Amino acid sequence: MSFIEKYSKLFRLLIPSPTSIALLLTIFVFLLAFFWNSNSVELDYQEKFTHLLDSWYKGLWGKAGLAFAFQMMLMLLLGHVLALSKPVELFINRITPYCNSTYKAAFIVTLLTLIVAWFNWGLGLIFGAVFARKIGDYALKTNLKINYALIGAAGYSGLMIWHGGISGSSLIKASEQGHFSELISNNKIVSQLPDSISFSETVFSSMNLSITAALLIILPLLMYFIGTKVKPSNIPIITIDESKSKQLNIIGAEKLDNSKIFSYILAFAFLIYAVYIAYSHPKFTQLKFINPDYINFLLLGFAILFHGSISKFLSAVTNAISGVSGILIQFPLYFGIMGIMSGSGMINDIAIFFQEISTGVTYPLYTMLSAAIVNIFVPSGGGQWYIQGPIVLQTAVEMNLPIAKSIMALAYGDQLTNMLQPFWALPLLGITGLKAKDILPYTLILMLIGGIIFSIGLLVF
Repeated sequence: MSFIEKYSKLFRLLIPSPTSIALLLTIFVFLLAFFWNSNSVELDYQEKFTHLLDSWYKGLWGKAGLAFAFQMMLMLLLGHVLALSKPVELFINRITPYCNSTYKAAFIVTLLTLIVAWFNWGLGLIFGAVFARKIGDYALKTNLKINYALIGAAGYSGLMIWHGGISGSSLIKASEQGHFSELISNNKIVSQLPDSISFSETVFSSMNLSITAALLIILPLLMYFIGTKVKPSNIPIITIDESKSKQLNIIGAEKLDNSKIFSYILAFAFLIYAVYIAYSHPKFTQLKFINPDYINFLLLGFAILFHGSISKFLSAVTNAISGVSGILIQFPLYFGIMGIMSGSGMINDIAIFFQEISTGVTYPLYTMLSAAIVNIFVPSGGGQWYIQGPIVLQTAVEMNLPIAKSIMALAYGDQLTNMLQPFWALPLLGITGLKAKDILPYTLILMLIGGIIFSIGLLVF
């Protein structure tokens, strides 16, 4: 048994499902908070138990948290819906013949998946999976010998760049007016934070653009090099029922659901209004108009446009809806954990600990490392932001460090260990027919090189 096979088996033995992890973390954090001696919360054991339960319950069903969960569900769903559209399929079919060797396919799939995932992680995840599967089918059809596992890993590479992109959970929430006051209960810290941090300071900052450019250059070349060294591997055959049920007798109002004209008018109306929102914003040049609602509004318009009818759009929604189940169940549990940590005073104490061991130079690196570790157990950028975000923000404020850079450090750590934690690879594995142990040897290499790129970026800027 190889090292990767042992690693994959150990991961399955020791790491349960993300929902089970969220429940176990809730119990662990509750017990830890109960015995936590904090200067900011002084209660006897009975009062403390009741106080923690109340804090957990309020966090679990907080309106701000549930609104965030719904925003993230829509972002993943609409990105997935876009990936299932005809224009995307035609684009992939047009590019596939150029992927006529392992190294060419690895380079092209990695590059395009990174670009697409930077715009939307749900779209990038499904795009990469479908692209890899198409190449596998093309190889079987043409008797082309390729290393299919490497191509699958290339299709998963988008999770290395997504949190620094336009759909990055922490970045879009930080850009939302008043979000920090919802996230942090410490009014003293909130008063020292800006009302929001725009994309011009995070996504489009010189640091992030430089790191993104490095990823777009180095990772595809890395996969190209690996592709020249690996041997061909087996391609699992997946039988897909491509028969489509046709509604033969469309009458009355049903014609509206199947009308291209109606869907195009509706989609263009959405997109034109989105342009108006952007240009009419008083801080247009600072990109203050970009927030979760604006991104979802754009995705909705493009999704309707690309599918060409409301009926096809809804059919794609039905196919994609299962992918958001994890967010629906897990996010409230993460919000409850955040409520416990806030109510117990743990956030303040942990922030003080980081201040004691950090300097202005090392703090971003510690933040990235801790975020990478947390992501193994909380494989959700949004959930992690609600748990770790308050600590990062408080520490940055009290150490007088750049807040935007601190948030980016968290984002880099979160996306880094996506290459180690295969939870978000499940859709790709289902589409490609691969197993986690097939792609892990290559995703671990991506993680290593990505970690070097992120570290250098945080040190240089």
